Amino acid sequence: MHLTRRDLGKFAAVGAAVSAVPLTLASCGQSSNLGSGNGGSDGGGGGDKPIISAYNGATGSFTKNFNPHSPTVVHMVQGLIYESLFYFNPLEAIDQEPVPQLGESFEWNEDGTALTVTVREGVTWTDGEPFTAGDVAFTFNKIKDTEALNNGGQAPSGEATDDRTVVITWQQPSFTEGPNVLGRTWIIPEHLMADVDDLSTFANEEPVGTGPFKLTDFTPESYLMSANEDYWEEGKPGIGGVRCISLSGNQSATDQWLAGNIDYMSSQIPNIDGHVESNPELSYTNTGVSQIVLFAASNPDLGCTGPQTDPAVRKALYYGMDREQLSKLAFFDLATDISPALALPERDADFIDPSIELAPWNAQPEEATKVLEDAGYTKGDDGIYAKDGERVAMTISCPTGWADYVTALDTLAEQYKAIGIELTPQQVSVNEWNDAKARGTFQLVIDSLGQGPAPDPYYPYQTYFSTENTVAVGENGNPYQNVTRFSDPEVDAALDAAAGTADPEEKKAQFAIIQKKLWEVLPAIPVAVGSSMTQYNSTRATGWPTQENLYAYPMSWAAPDAAMVLKAVVPAE
Repeated sequence: MHLTRRDLGKFAAVGAAVSAVPLTLASCGQSSNLGSGNGGSDGGGGGDKPIISAYNGATGSFTKNFNPHSPTVVHMVQGLIYESLFYFNPLEAIDQEPVPQLGESFEWNEDGTALTVTVREGVTWTDGEPFTAGDVAFTFNKIKDTEALNNGGQAPSGEATDDRTVVITWQQPSFTEGPNVLGRTWIIPEHLMADVDDLSTFANEEPVGTGPFKLTDFTPESYLMSANEDYWEEGKPGIGGVRCISLSGNQSATDQWLAGNIDYMSSQIPNIDGHVESNPELSYTNTGVSQIVLFAASNPDLGCTGPQTDPAVRKALYYGMDREQLSKLAFFDLATDISPALALPERDADFIDPSIELAPWNAQPEEATKVLEDAGYTKGDDGIYAKDGERVAMTISCPTGWADYVTALDTLAEQYKAIGIELTPQQVSVNEWNDAKARGTFQLVIDSLGQGPAPDPYYPYQTYFSTENTVAVGENGNPYQNVTRFSDPEVDAALDAAAGTADPEEKKAQFAIIQKKLWEVLPAIPVAVGSSMTQYNSTRATGWPTQENLYAYPMSWAAPDAAMVLKAVVPAE
């Protein structure tokens, strides 16, 4: 069997997540140093080309971490400084031709255990050293040998057979690993990182990459990545650089965007059409693929504690939620139906078990209280249900300044009070939020499911609900993987079976097993499919994505998608 790049699409639908780096962050959004972000070269390598400013959500002060394989890497390193072999647009059909990046072509062997990649010739690292297939092999071997990046022990190894050819090898058939290996593995330089003891914790404060930009300035409030003058793709990037800035939240970001101080960001903005109509330099795109959920620390066997460890409580949260009100108050009336199967209702309709209905758009308080009372809960004098002396009272968190989530949590607290559940919203820093998810020291958080490297529900299932992607409470896991600590051998077996077939009907059968299990215990309680807005300012640069031309997934925090956008835009005339 001879498989080419196009053939990969057939197998991408059942790919597995092998990289432990974040695939996506929640949309939303500290005062910042904006003064040198716009309208000039800013001292970077772009000459007189414009420097554009980007905002990627309220992160607090930046920590100097430019390691693309670290869960706490700062935004835009993945793709802008360190590149992948190919680019897969998650908005396109699964049989798409990926865009060559550091790789030029690839071919599978007959049984799917080896992937041979031909890498691009003439590429250099920003310190002037040549890039070769040896760097690719080194990257895969370094990931394989780093326990925190290879939790399940299934990561492939690499061997460079010459300077332009690398063979990536697995112990078992792994056609499904293609999009992650080719599109989400960030290639690092062997000559600089061979002596790094633990790739997962290395801060890499002086990054050297192959990408279109390079780090030239850093403060806790902002950092500048200037154009790489020796970038392999002729004529790119067209701009002089991008400055990433820190702000206090969505309102600050909106004000700065309207004032012309931010060129590229992904935030939820009310009345955005009115703003755009009054300023021809402003525009936006909207891509609704964000499945917003309440992640529950759900597994007492792995050390989770609190009322939310009871499936009956999680089911009551599901029925007690008024999604229509949430959409109107928190999500600008743009949220849409979500399925407890946690697959996108429209895009993935053929892969959703028909017995699983969409989440109710309006609250069903009678159903919520029935679930609790059938499970032995009784309402106390304070109006809150309790069982065995434990009140159904929980905390739920989101990052400070993420306005849509903040509003959603306040709204949920009122909704749940009406059905005898006490919910206490908390705003914390992004670092605290991620640390709590990673260590399991939370009860509930609101977040979204990343869709992964290809448009198929397999990826969120494997990333967020496989046993291999979680750890016991207290251990340091990945905050963008299985934070609910959900673990079920039948789900793990179904994931393995789905990863081993290219037959759509067999995939559907395995997905049905997973979906019924998720619906049965709801480790992630579905809220809604949210809108995902990205805003642009064309005063300094043009060529941004449009609804008619989504040449890349446009979210400013998405990797490596944002890199595809930022090397496509050109100076405004």
